Amino acid sequence: MWKGPSAEQKAGGDENGMSRGLGITLAVVGVLVLAVFLVFGSYVSARNQMVAKDQIVKTAWSEVDVQLERRADLIPNLVETVKGFTKEENSVFADIANARAGMLNAQVPQAKIAANGQLDSALGRLLLLTENYPQLRSSDQFMRLQDELAGTENRISVARRRYNDALRDYNTFVLQFPNNIWAGMAGFHENDAYFNASPAAQQVPQVKF
Repeated sequence: MWKGPSAEQKAGGDENGMSRGLGITLAVVGVLVLAVFLVFGSYVSARNQMVAKDQIVKTAWSEVDVQLERRADLIPNLVETVKGFTKEENSVFADIANARAGMLNAQVPQAKIAANGQLDSALGRLLLLTENYPQLRSSDQFMRLQDELAGTENRISVARRRYNDALRDYNTFVLQFPNNIWAGMAGFHENDAYFNASPAAQQVPQVKF
């Protein structure tokens, strides 16, 4: 006659069931811990890269700023040279002085880029009016200043391109998934302060001697 499982067998079955349950629980916990570790690792890696790319952008902008300051330092001498030949163009001189002051007082890239556009426009008008003064265009000092200004404009162009490339690389990384999630958590955001040459800068006349 069948008597069913003994007490020992029941105890063994319960222990096996508990072992299987514990194993499943540990496996789930292990998977969760691994997932958390991978997510945290992804966050840390992305944040470190964003910090590095942001520093590259700031370094590139510093070079742009240096060249803008250098050009700003050349402009007063250029204006004074032009004034020596023509004193009636006061509105142009005032516009240049105001635009230069605005650029030097700007504290952030967006403001400095906007002020630089105004300075480009005013400087373009200054160089345009020199076409009406042959004696000015034959001045050795004006020629030297014009050459220095042209060299600085070339340096600005190179620095601007490097800055825009660095900024584009940073923005691309920040906007990619899942970096866009980590960026918000880490306080990084898209930066749209691209430094594009203003129409006035593209139309600055070339003074011929």
